[in-house]
Amino acid sequence: MKFLDLAKVYIRSGGGGNGCVSFRREKYIEYGGPDGGDGGKGGSVWVETVDGLNTLIDFRYQQHFFAKNGQAGKGQQRTGKDGNDIILRVPVGTEILDEDQETVLADLTEVGERVLLAKGGNGGFGNLHFKSATNQAPRRANPGQEGVERTIWLRLKLIADAGLLGLPNAGKSTFLAATSNARPKIADYPFTTLHPNLGVVGVDNAEFVIADIPGLIEGAHEGRGIGDRFLGHVERCAVLLHLVDGTSEDVAGDYRTIINELEAYGGHLADKPRVTVLNKVDALDEEELVEAKADLESAAGHPVMIMSGVSRQGVTEVLRTLRSQINADRLRYKSSEEDQPWQP
Repeated sequence: MKFLDLAKVYIRSGGGGNGCVSFRREKYIEYGGPDGGDGGKGGSVWVETVDGLNTLIDFRYQQHFFAKNGQAGKGQQRTGKDGNDIILRVPVGTEILDEDQETVLADLTEVGERVLLAKGGNGGFGNLHFKSATNQAPRRANPGQEGVERTIWLRLKLIADAGLLGLPNAGKSTFLAATSNARPKIADYPFTTLHPNLGVVGVDNAEFVIADIPGLIEGAHEGRGIGDRFLGHVERCAVLLHLVDGTSEDVAGDYRTIINELEAYGGHLADKPRVTVLNKVDALDEEELVEAKADLESAAGHPVMIMSGVSRQGVTEVLRTLRSQINADRLRYKSSEEDQPWQP
């Protein structure tokens, strides 16, 4: 399934049906009178979060959603049929934006949330509503209310507990593959990750979700490389894991590049808790490791951890550190029954 995290959608609610002008005409009944029914309500457009979706790819093939109009009223006091509603089913973590792509109309973070995007028009009154002592045969009825037409944007921000940051080839995908069942593309050239990946990792009888996004480069906030369009997927994370390539010639410069991009992106992303890790230490000798770690700690201003996703050195310690930064209500604990061996 192709990943898509931004979609433009055109919606229109249904218009209400017109009221009816009708009079009762039955054989052997001396007095008739108005009996025109009301028009039916137009269908509304809703958006609802459902489980099992992690992309907006469905909205690439259909961008227009128009609800049905209500039917007109009929004689014999018959009300017109209401128009059917339309429900846009989206993954959890979807933001609904106005046409300007800045005004947030709704932020859906839980399964089953439903928001009204465009309300259907009310049906018009039939002439039965206008009957009075002084106007016993009204010949007027109200037209139905028109529907609402608007353009919205759907933007998906993945729901993850921890997010991976780093330059291209910092080892983010290797770390995700080594700690979870996710199978991201791994290669020895930049930008092998072109869209975010999610993986569920477990440590000390608890599980949490890690999001891997494409690597950032200097000037990403200006659109260089893939840009910073995927940073929104780590905005909801409780902690960020910043991986720095230990084989780089300038680990301190690599660290500052990512921090500068976070600050330029804004949204308090640079203020989130971060765990800084020197990665690929299996490719360094003792002297190079000490020098690289010292340079990185000097640039970061706090102690850093060391790790190798390939040899799994320090991986468990990094996962435990991430777990300590995540609130207990985010974690999913394994039951004791899952740990017991199967018995017939």
